[in-house]
Amino acid sequence: MSLSIGIVGLPNVGKSTLFTALTRKGGLAANYPFATIDPNVGVVDVPDARLQQLAEIAHPGRIVPATVEFVDIAGLVKGANEGEGLGNQFLANIRETDAICEVVRYFTDPNVMRETGRVGAFVDPSADADTIMTELILADIQTLEKQLPKLEKEAKRDKEQAGKFDVAKRLLAWLNEGNRAATMDMTDDERAITKGLFLLTMKPLLYVANVDEDALGAEVEPIDGEQPIPICAKVEAELSELEPEEAAEYLSDIGLERSGLETLAQAAYKLLGLQSYFTAGEMEVKAWTIPVGAKAPQAAGVIHSDFERGFIKAEVASFDDYIELGGEAGCKAAGKLRMEGKDYVVQDGDVMHFRFNV
Repeated sequence: MSLSIGIVGLPNVGKSTLFTALTRKGGLAANYPFATIDPNVGVVDVPDARLQQLAEIAHPGRIVPATVEFVDIAGLVKGANEGEGLGNQFLANIRETDAICEVVRYFTDPNVMRETGRVGAFVDPSADADTIMTELILADIQTLEKQLPKLEKEAKRDKEQAGKFDVAKRLLAWLNEGNRAATMDMTDDERAITKGLFLLTMKPLLYVANVDEDALGAEVEPIDGEQPIPICAKVEAELSELEPEEAAEYLSDIGLERSGLETLAQAAYKLLGLQSYFTAGEMEVKAWTIPVGAKAPQAAGVIHSDFERGFIKAEVASFDDYIELGGEAGCKAAGKLRMEGKDYVVQDGDVMHFRFNV
């Protein structure tokens, strides 16, 4: 399954610099509003040190990491929901993503132009985040106001649609109080209904604090009770120009264990309730992305729908056992290679091989 993250924020907070660094793609990064008009899209590998450990045992022809798609969406401004800037176009781009990553300015730079045309080093992360959230909430209010008349007609014709109409009405009232849709108290069934409403504020959200280099590794001011991920876009840009060994040395020199990309990918996986399992053989070692709680047939279906449809059994070894015992043969000899059926809940890091028949 693919993972798509929309990178949003006010103009000139470092979104495009971060996008370019994360994806090693030449997105336009300039110090004026709306430098990014069309969304840049980049698909990058998800760093996972376990792949190399598996490869040292399996000696595959290739290593295939999981991937994440980043979409660099142009800077939103106050009034975007009414078309200010190119707001409606940008809001439509966000709707296509699985999650929203909001970049907020924490760095100080007297030369950076803000969306109002002011230039200065002042920083107000909470106010900036409130501006973005207000625009997303207002966009959702418009979305629901357009849908409600149709939903009401459908509810009168079909009682099964009454639940959707009721949830939409409650959500509209909740949004009008200045709240994110995702924070409204709902049952699991009601949350499932909201998927058909296409609301931006139902999407999982994480904050990235674009900090000065000397603030890396330190906690930053929370936003709306959430702890942002501190990343320095300039440092990530420098890392993107280095070979892996040089990048690791650079990270060590500045006191970091992992890059911003790795930190962000891990946070996104956690936010979306995702995990990885592996397949390992002579042809390739590959990471596959699945939801936490997925059962074996569902995991098989990520490889190919036939694998799920004709699922028989899964051969499973935990990652730790696979590494400690030197691969599949060692796990089998030690009784650590298990045969699991349709009800097996896949664990993060499982090394799996599927038996199927169609």
